[in-house]
Amino acid sequence: MSFDSDNTIFQVVINGEEQYSIWPDYKAIPEGWRAVGFSGDKAACLAHIESEWTDMRPKSLRDAMAGA
Repeated sequence: MSFDSDNTIFQVVINGEEQYSIWPDYKAIPEGWRAVGFSGDKAACLAHIESEWTDMRPKSLRDAMAGA
């Protein structure tokens, strides 16, 4: 399997800073990341991230700016 294979199924994952990424379904999700419940081919996962991740700032920065 390969990240560039058309047959690879990915999961959308998110970290503690609420930053999104994709991860191949056949590999264990790395420490510090968790699945958000969406999976599919690469294009579908990236489209999902684009629709959900509207503020690219890390959570800690958003929180700090909200408190300022």
